[in-house]
Amino acid sequence: LRANSSALRVEGEAWAGSPCDERLCSSLPLPALIPVTAVCLGLFLVGVAGNVLTVLILRRCRELKTTTNLYLGSMAVSDLLILLGLPFDLYRLWRSRPWIFGQLLCRLSYYLSEACTYCTILHITALTVERYLAICFPLKAKVVITKRRVKAVIGTLWAFALLSAGPFFFLVGVEQRDNQTDFSRECRLTPLATESGLLGIMLWVTTSYFILPVLCLNVLYGLIGRALWRSKVRPQGPNAALREKGHRQTIRILAVVVLAFIICWLPFHVGRIIFINTQDTSMMLFSQYFNIFALQLFYLSASINPILYNLISKKYRAAVYKLLLPRRSGERAFSATRDTGGYTETSTSIKKEYITPF
Repeated sequence: LRANSSALRVEGEAWAGSPCDERLCSSLPLPALIPVTAVCLGLFLVGVAGNVLTVLILRRCRELKTTTNLYLGSMAVSDLLILLGLPFDLYRLWRSRPWIFGQLLCRLSYYLSEACTYCTILHITALTVERYLAICFPLKAKVVITKRRVKAVIGTLWAFALLSAGPFFFLVGVEQRDNQTDFSRECRLTPLATESGLLGIMLWVTTSYFILPVLCLNVLYGLIGRALWRSKVRPQGPNAALREKGHRQTIRILAVVVLAFIICWLPFHVGRIIFINTQDTSMMLFSQYFNIFALQLFYLSASINPILYNLISKKYRAAVYKLLLPRRSGERAFSATRDTGGYTETSTSIKKEYITPF
């Protein structure tokens, strides 16, 4: 997504009439470039800090090492890799040429961004499938869904995403635009991309990675909602209330994550469709600015998940507090144990570990 939008943005640079000389070669006028840069830098700092915290929490807190959180931890790694491409995008906004980072980083920045985008989508879909099995077929899920199998699934998702994005490694490269001087060197689409038709094929692949998972998620959430409603009408077993509460907490987190995913990534597809299907100069200029807005939403999607976990989940907030302030967290835990006469909820925690993340 980001790779496509960035590439199309660079291709459309001439439409914007932006200044380009040895001192400055920006894709936007300065009054627009400064706030865009400020927003992107803020997203970078918040996203890197939040996702690093998420990875550390899920690695160190034993009570949070559930199958669901394995997916969330892997998604945090994917988001971190996406955010590593943000400095290169900012460089291209300020100086679309010359490209000074070499051929490998040009191709790798696009490729990793595209691959991690695919990977995040696949993780969200797989996580929803797991929750569907856990809620609709709980007995079977306890046997089928194990940490070992989930780790294998995560490895498969990463491999499939990396392979699917493989052609993007060859669709971009360092090209010289107008002359043979170093100033003309640009990280952009190669002639092979447009002449071979491979770019159009990959755009369809990227669009399919968005539309098909969204349709799948809608169906699964419909089935999950029906199962939760039935369990509410007909409670099953002494722990039905606990299971239902845990499932609802999980679905609340996943629903917000999926909603953020749709809101943040839909503009990329809209902007790309507008750009590809118009030849009007004014529409090209509108498309360029729209893609800049979509670029910020893209990085928002890579930064927002830890914030959502913190807002929704008490367990996540407690884990963050424990990680950042271990001494105060230990004092609070000791105080809580003393106030309850040394009571611990070991059995309840074991049951909830399977039911709900965070």
